[in-house]
Amino acid sequence: MKRVSSYLKMRVLGAIESAPGNTNVARIRHVSEQVFVDEDGQRRQFTWRTIQTWYSRYQKDGITTVKPKPRSDKGKTRKMTPEEVLEAIDQVRGSFRGRYNVTAVYRVCIERGLLQRERIAPNTFRRVVMAHEMLEPDAEVQSKRRLAFAKAHANELWQADTMFGPYVQRGAGKAQAKLIAFLDDASRVCCHGEFFLADNTEALLTAFKSALYKRGLCECVYVDNGSNYSSLELSLVCERIGAILCHTPVRDGAAKGKVERFFRTVRMSFLTRQLDLSSLDALNRAFTSWLEDEYHQREHSSLGMKPIDRFGLDLGRVRFLPPGDVNDELFFVEQSRTVLADNTFSLKNTRFEAPRDLRNRKVQVRFDRLNFDRAIVYFKGERMGEARPVDLVANDRKPSKKTAAPRPPQGEVPS
Repeated sequence: MKRVSSYLKMRVLGAIESAPGNTNVARIRHVSEQVFVDEDGQRRQFTWRTIQTWYSRYQKDGITTVKPKPRSDKGKTRKMTPEEVLEAIDQVRGSFRGRYNVTAVYRVCIERGLLQRERIAPNTFRRVVMAHEMLEPDAEVQSKRRLAFAKAHANELWQADTMFGPYVQRGAGKAQAKLIAFLDDASRVCCHGEFFLADNTEALLTAFKSALYKRGLCECVYVDNGSNYSSLELSLVCERIGAILCHTPVRDGAAKGKVERFFRTVRMSFLTRQLDLSSLDALNRAFTSWLEDEYHQREHSSLGMKPIDRFGLDLGRVRFLPPGDVNDELFFVEQSRTVLADNTFSLKNTRFEAPRDLRNRKVQVRFDRLNFDRAIVYFKGERMGEARPVDLVANDRKPSKKTAAPRPPQGEVPS
């Protein structure tokens, strides 16, 4: 169908002003009965709904055509995040010598299985890399205007990151150890550092848990945008202890300058020694000894005192986790479940019975991902108790009147 020119549309809209009628709708209906001649001499007639659409657009935007709207996901990748792309690039960066381009990096990432073509096309990969300058040296990051800062008190801010360490014996072969460390911003105390064979969320939470038990609760955790540090589990733990989880801009490692400087000290002072690399435990024992006996006991050039002494100045402000078995639940994974009419729910192919009468209610269940032996039920933020696996034989017996608990009224929280 031939498109209507803007000139003809404006002629139609101009006819509305002189058309008879007391309302715009009446005048538009009258114009819809008229015949107009376009630039080619063809006779054209339009429905009143079409004319009304042109008139509404002209009143709103000053034009009669649809005003194009930008895509809501413009400039964003829908299948992969820039952080995932950067992780893949960092893993293949060491395999190149000299200069390398985007095409070569993309090809190696595909060959190693770090990226899949159906998830990110070559042009999309190039656009993301260029937009975030992922292949550029760190000069442009270091040239950013920065102000030296330090927190006033211990445990106000922890900086955390992962460093690739030496290769240790693992069975018949060797595997590279990764150091996960949490550094206090004010005192430069390493709240906890530990080598792991896997750089995953479980290892990060294990190190975070040890740091909290050793040095107390922190108010803010400053991390990068890696998949481990952006995981839901870490954000849940920070939310439960009342800490703020902050992320650095993409490819801005200098923003965590203190923990990066600590890693440099580890490389120059610890990894240069003759270490026992026969096992991961031996490496961690040597690192803990160096950390407590040398690093914490040596005067820090920026502080003018020992890190452990600087941390001790704020010891009265530090909040430690109170003793109790429920502290481990802070680090559990949480999933939502709807309790069925028989007061049971399923979790990891196991059927549990709710600790209280929570029929037809949506609850949150916390459990240890690595050691699934407990299921803790929460309802509206309140701990209801530990669920137990359903015992069908025991449930076959009628409860006595003394032990039978009345069902709470609908809408009330069980006590």
